[in-house]
Amino acid sequence: MIQRRHILGAAAGASLLPRFAIAQNAGPDTRPSITVAVQIVSISGTLEPMREQSNVGFRIMPSFSEPLIGIDWVRTQRAEAVLATSWRRIDAKTLELTLRDDVRMHDGRVMEAEDVAFTFSNQRMWTGLPADNRGLFVSTTAGGAGKTPPPEAAAISRAHFPNFERMEVVDRRTVRFVNAVPDVTLEGRLTRTTGAIFSRAAFAQAATWLDWARKPVGTGPYRVASFRPGQDLVLEAHDEYWGGRPPLKRIRFVEVPDVAARVAGLQAGDWDFICDLPPDQIQGIERSPRHEVVGGPINNNRLIVWDKTHPVLANPLVRRAMSHSIDRQSIVDSLWGGRTAVPRGLQWEVYGDMYLADWEAPRFDLAEARRLLRQANYQGQPIPYQLLNNYYTLQVASSQILVEGWRQAGLNVQIEMKENWGQVLGRFAGRGLCDNSNTAVFNDPVAPMSVYAPGGQTWASGQWQNPESPKLMEALQTEGDLAKRRATFRRLLTLTEREDPAYTVLFQTANFTGKRKDLPWQPAKSFVMDFSARNWGA
Repeated sequence: MIQRRHILGAAAGASLLPRFAIAQNAGPDTRPSITVAVQIVSISGTLEPMREQSNVGFRIMPSFSEPLIGIDWVRTQRAEAVLATSWRRIDAKTLELTLRDDVRMHDGRVMEAEDVAFTFSNQRMWTGLPADNRGLFVSTTAGGAGKTPPPEAAAISRAHFPNFERMEVVDRRTVRFVNAVPDVTLEGRLTRTTGAIFSRAAFAQAATWLDWARKPVGTGPYRVASFRPGQDLVLEAHDEYWGGRPPLKRIRFVEVPDVAARVAGLQAGDWDFICDLPPDQIQGIERSPRHEVVGGPINNNRLIVWDKTHPVLANPLVRRAMSHSIDRQSIVDSLWGGRTAVPRGLQWEVYGDMYLADWEAPRFDLAEARRLLRQANYQGQPIPYQLLNNYYTLQVASSQILVEGWRQAGLNVQIEMKENWGQVLGRFAGRGLCDNSNTAVFNDPVAPMSVYAPGGQTWASGQWQNPESPKLMEALQTEGDLAKRRATFRRLLTLTEREDPAYTVLFQTANFTGKRKDLPWQPAKSFVMDFSARNWGA
């Protein structure tokens, strides 16, 4: 028997409550328009989730695209019905979903099972992968020829749905997600942004893949009006939204990379919301009677990731020494004002039965670090640290504390400032270590740990690979017995955090948003900004 109650917190087959529908208003449109100042809108320059997998993408995508099963990030962090009203397991490899019959897409079409099948088809998701075992459904809609996604899209598909076999159309309102192997996390995988459903007709009509990717046609409460990479994204209300009339007429996400400029713009009335606020700016904003700061720890952990191909870091003893040289609590206290915490490794309590409460992050122990370096015969060779200029909140300040701790242990870490992620993760000689983060995009260890197996970012970029990891991940995905799954997860943490470290946790990410006090909006336990009717005025 498959034990999966802890995954998503909802029994398979349960028909969950739909989102509340809001009555359509007559008369002049008096809904407000808002402007949200963000550090960056899109890393890839697209809005296609098969290409844009990032914290900044996670923030905006639920406004214009939706999956079959979702996560209530504001309240429960558990599963909820979105484009599917219910689902049930046919067997350990097959999930059957019943679709809503009232979903009107942004192009005016009513969503059908064929749109779901198209979303998971070769045409959109699996281009470049063998047709004999990926995306066997072929869309019945003509068009789309020549719109080949970049190879990264197929790579992300493989990472997020590693054993996907086909999407079967049973009838107009019923589909079956069929996996090649048993997987206790099928429901969770479908909640990812990569599981969002898009219009097959709109894809066919787009002139090029890039045209599509910069204006995808989905089902969310807001539609993409315009997108200027490096400048802004404008969304407008989709008044035929199945969940009710959106509360906002227009949302503009504008790029303002500098924190001080975001704060000044909020206080001057240029912006209504500002994101990625450092704790040292909270008090100043809250002095204003018109503004407030909301948010706190979310289901994301900040990490350091090592490149095993570097000759010094190839020795796991050096990586272990670096991990023991980090005073995590000092970072939490000095930079974050105690507003977050040191996590118990790469996990969160939302895992429920799969949470290992007795696991600990590596202790701060300079004596142990020095012992390990002597054992490794480390002779002070330089170790490069590829660093972005505050892509993460307080990233540079955190790096300065890290480098000082490593110096005290006898490590020669040298910062190399980089302009973008391509310069950090690109395959080049001399990569050393870098910052990263990892999110529980659904409440099971498979969600974050998949990056340390084939197809995952850390594995695919060549930073870290270990032959035991794929076997452990396979067992974690297929094993139905809870006790065995917990043991497998413990072994995976032991491998990736202690024996052959792929990463080390720093702190649980805290996400703070400055906003106008009169705007009735609540923050999520993630980077997601939910501007739907149920989170506006609730």
